[in-house]
Amino acid sequence: MEEQISSETKLKVYSLIVERYAQMICKEEEKSVTEIRSRISPYDDFVKSVRDKLTSGFSPYEYEKNFFQAVQSAIEYIKSIKTFRAIPVFWMSFAEIDRIKAASAMDKALYLAAILRALESRDVKVMVSRKENAYVGFTWGGENFIIIPESGSLLSGADAESTFSDDPLAYSFSDLFYENHEES
Repeated sequence: MEEQISSETKLKVYSLIVERYAQMICKEEEKSVTEIRSRISPYDDFVKSVRDKLTSGFSPYEYEKNFFQAVQSAIEYIKSIKTFRAIPVFWMSFAEIDRIKAASAMDKALYLAAILRALESRDVKVMVSRKENAYVGFTWGGENFIIIPESGSLLSGADAESTFSDDPLAYSFSDLFYENHEES
């Protein structure tokens, strides 16, 4: 007869399994730039359902009138998701993130960028610094904005411009483009 073990003991066993197979997990979780970029698709059914929830108060949602308000709702939604650093690195689907309410900073950035793309932003991008910090950037009303997915902070103006002064931008991308900033 199997003995009942505590949640703490189960967690220790699961941690041991993950540690033992970390290299295998990392190898299986490797994704190409194209695969990562494709996650930002505004056509993903789950992302569209989140967009519909976020815009349900607008009747109908109009990009020119409602985008910035919808961005603020998306930020609040992303703030409700806890951030963790996983070792080994692995990717979560947006549905898994929504269900667990936790994700890596990069997964949160990808998810937020996908939501903003579904809200009709054509210039939204995931921005990754040399120290591998993830941000989401977009332009609205001629002004550049940067969102820090881990905290939900929305930066603009001088604050947005100074974001990369100590940790320069390495690359940025969306489903529409990829730009390597270290080659320039």
